[in-house]
Amino acid sequence: MIDDLTGPLQGTALEKAVLTSLDTLEQALELQSLGGNRFRATNERDRFGRLFGGQLLGQALYAAARTVDQHAPHSLHGYFVQTGASDVPVDITVDAVRDGRSMATRQVTLAQGERTLLTAMASFHTNPRESALDAAMPDVAAPEDMPLLQHWVPRAPESMRAGAQTWIDVPPAVEMRIGEPTSFLGGGQRPGPRSHWMRVPRPVGDDPVLHAALLAYASDYLMLDAAMRNHPQPADYGAIAAMSLDHALWLHRPVRLDEWHLYTQETVAISGHRALIRGVIHDEAGRTVASTAQEILVRPR
Repeated sequence: MIDDLTGPLQGTALEKAVLTSLDTLEQALELQSLGGNRFRATNERDRFGRLFGGQLLGQALYAAARTVDQHAPHSLHGYFVQTGASDVPVDITVDAVRDGRSMATRQVTLAQGERTLLTAMASFHTNPRESALDAAMPDVAAPEDMPLLQHWVPRAPESMRAGAQTWIDVPPAVEMRIGEPTSFLGGGQRPGPRSHWMRVPRPVGDDPVLHAALLAYASDYLMLDAAMRNHPQPADYGAIAAMSLDHALWLHRPVRLDEWHLYTQETVAISGHRALIRGVIHDEAGRTVASTAQEILVRPR
């Protein structure tokens, strides 16, 4: 039963910590222009001892949009090349590949010194509103009836408690509600898709590009965990090394991430040391707003 785990974020010490994380993420998206479509950015709060890939995805999309006049972002395809340090600024270079009447394409490179962290292609499109077909939204509990991700931390095994506590002490910049513990909080392996609700915990204004960049950030969460959860072999969290190889995001509609969105992830294939995870994101009204895909390297340590 999860009834004893549900509860509000508002008014708690955890809310203050999540809001602090959101503040540092927004600062990381306040890009300093260096001229010639080059930018420098700070980083969100350190949680993993390295940069979170979602931050780099959000910065790549946001920087590319700074060089496009009229079109809205509709897709981002990025490759994670090397890990980055959270105490070193990120330099971003945007190259204009194409500017058309209804579409534009940008190539984006994020680096720290000589280390390339992410290379990505971002595409922009002026899209009409007519014609719409939505994937069916899974039938899951409402967000207020699901536990916060952090509600599962006290139930994590003692051997995992120190790492689990990080999700409370330095939480992500998004509020996530999920109906089962993740593998890094002691959850078991099981087949099939899994859904979780997500949003940023306060209004962030009306800039559609900022909301798209925040969605890119949030879309990277729990993809690794989906591969661990569905792995056909025993995937002990301490014995398996997992890392994201790439990430794709397609934006079907404008998004407001300060409202609830349901993110459903499923493992499409696992072959050798690689797993492919696919995701669909619905808004609370049931409209399909985005799709994702990520390939993950999963191998013994």
